[in-house]
Amino acid sequence: MAKNIPIWAGSSSFFPGDTPFGLYDNDTTFQSDIDKVSDWCAKRLGYPLTDIELQPVNFFACFEEAIAEYGAQVNTYNIRDNMLNLYGSSTGSANLSGKKVSPNFGGLIELAEEYGTEAGSGGNVTYYTGSIAVTKDKQIYELTDSSIVSLESGTAGIDEIEIKRIFHEAPPAIVKYFDPFVGTGLGSQQMLDTFGWGSYSPGVSFMMMPIYADMLRLQAIEFNDQIRKSAYTFQLINDRIKFFPIPNGSNFTKVYFQYILKSDRSKALKPGFGSVSDFSNVPYEDVTYGNINAVGKQWIRRYTLALAKEMLGYVRGKYSALPIPNADVTLNGSDLTSAAQTEKEGLITELKEILDTMSRQAQLERKQAEADAMQQQMNKIPLKIYIG
Repeated sequence: MAKNIPIWAGSSSFFPGDTPFGLYDNDTTFQSDIDKVSDWCAKRLGYPLTDIELQPVNFFACFEEAIAEYGAQVNTYNIRDNMLNLYGSSTGSANLSGKKVSPNFGGLIELAEEYGTEAGSGGNVTYYTGSIAVTKDKQIYELTDSSIVSLESGTAGIDEIEIKRIFHEAPPAIVKYFDPFVGTGLGSQQMLDTFGWGSYSPGVSFMMMPIYADMLRLQAIEFNDQIRKSAYTFQLINDRIKFFPIPNGSNFTKVYFQYILKSDRSKALKPGFGSVSDFSNVPYEDVTYGNINAVGKQWIRRYTLALAKEMLGYVRGKYSALPIPNADVTLNGSDLTSAAQTEKEGLITELKEILDTMSRQAQLERKQAEADAMQQQMNKIPLKIYIG
């Protein structure tokens, strides 16, 4: 039975088409290396001191699989590191393998738009205006009652809405900008008085303060009025709204609000066809073997050997022992398989750890550590004394 097991003949001669998938068959570097790697693996497995029950096509398959595994690990790392920069980009026919992906704010902007929808400051969902006709001495109203609820888009009781903001007749925040009693107005007035600018016109204040300070102050006034000085307040639970104080017919007769249609939220779900939406359609293809550096090729050779060892273990494991005259020869199939699996796991772990240290976050952390160390060293250097 052992005589029928083909063994390694001592050399191989590769031709395109000899690998299972032909992923790299047309790569000239691959064609040059594959026979050398096959010969090296056979010798590492014991040839010519012992017969190797593998054929050239077995080594070719292991070599192709090792390159594919290396490329898959590298591409997985690149997808993870660049995913936020690739969301929404075109899949097309582009192959990102071996290409630099520049950081951008595309993914962050899309994420900000989702938060903007909830905060009412942008986003992908339209805000509409509606109103409720209130009745004297009636405190609770149903938002599904189309006889009292008027909607800019949709129909009360039919279309589900989500109220985002309720308005009342409050004065614009800008009129309280210089109100000394508002508490959130121009807080720089005391500073201006200290430096003798207090008698100058408001225009001087606008020139001295950045525009974002004005915006923050106006928002603070509006929020302060809503919480502390609102003409009324309300409680919104499900489709029922309750006003405080109870409308008496003189304080207000109609309440306006902003809302969104719940069905509009589905508009945020963009079709994934033709654009990157998740891990599965990021356009990373098989790596080009000729572009892999010496470090990567050494990993591939070691992984090829582990695969060949595992395959040889399976072959020998088919026959735990072979009969010979007056005795049996015990084969080491299980030992080879176990050792090969351990080597494969170790190589994958090693490669992942290397890739993790190359991530953008890890590099920035190292740069930060270098800068901190440099700053500590600079702090110990005395400054020059100038006498003039």
